[in-house]
Amino acid sequence: MELGDSLDPVPSWIPASGHALRHVGIHFDAVRAIGMRGEEIAYEVMQFTDFHAGPIVRSGVGERGMYFLLAPGTTAGHRWPPGVEAMSRSARGDAFVGVPALDGATWPLDWRSRPTAEEPFVDVALLHEMAWLRAGCAVEE
Repeated sequence: MELGDSLDPVPSWIPASGHALRHVGIHFDAVRAIGMRGEEIAYEVMQFTDFHAGPIVRSGVGERGMYFLLAPGTTAGHRWPPGVEAMSRSARGDAFVGVPALDGATWPLDWRSRPTAEEPFVDVALLHEMAWLRAGCAVEE
């Protein structure tokens, strides 16, 4: 692993082992996309960033959601396409996202793209554009 690909120190919201639920809006906002749409959006974001996209968590159970972790307070300023859900502190009700440890057994969660010191969060503008692109629509604000 290259030094630039590691976190030093590891953010407090990443558990040392296994996985843990984290309250959205405290350490990060999140955008959730389900199933194949989530996989497609993740691939587009990763390809565009030369596979240094920032933190993307993949769930291996249920609807198989993809969770894009963004800087706190950044999701509310965007309108997201159908099938893509913004999760923030300002949203109705409380929301939680499962976050896996960087190493070890973390099933049913894993990192599709890990956070790095250079990319601690997914770029919200890029994610927004790729989400609308994968929805087959022009970008809307």
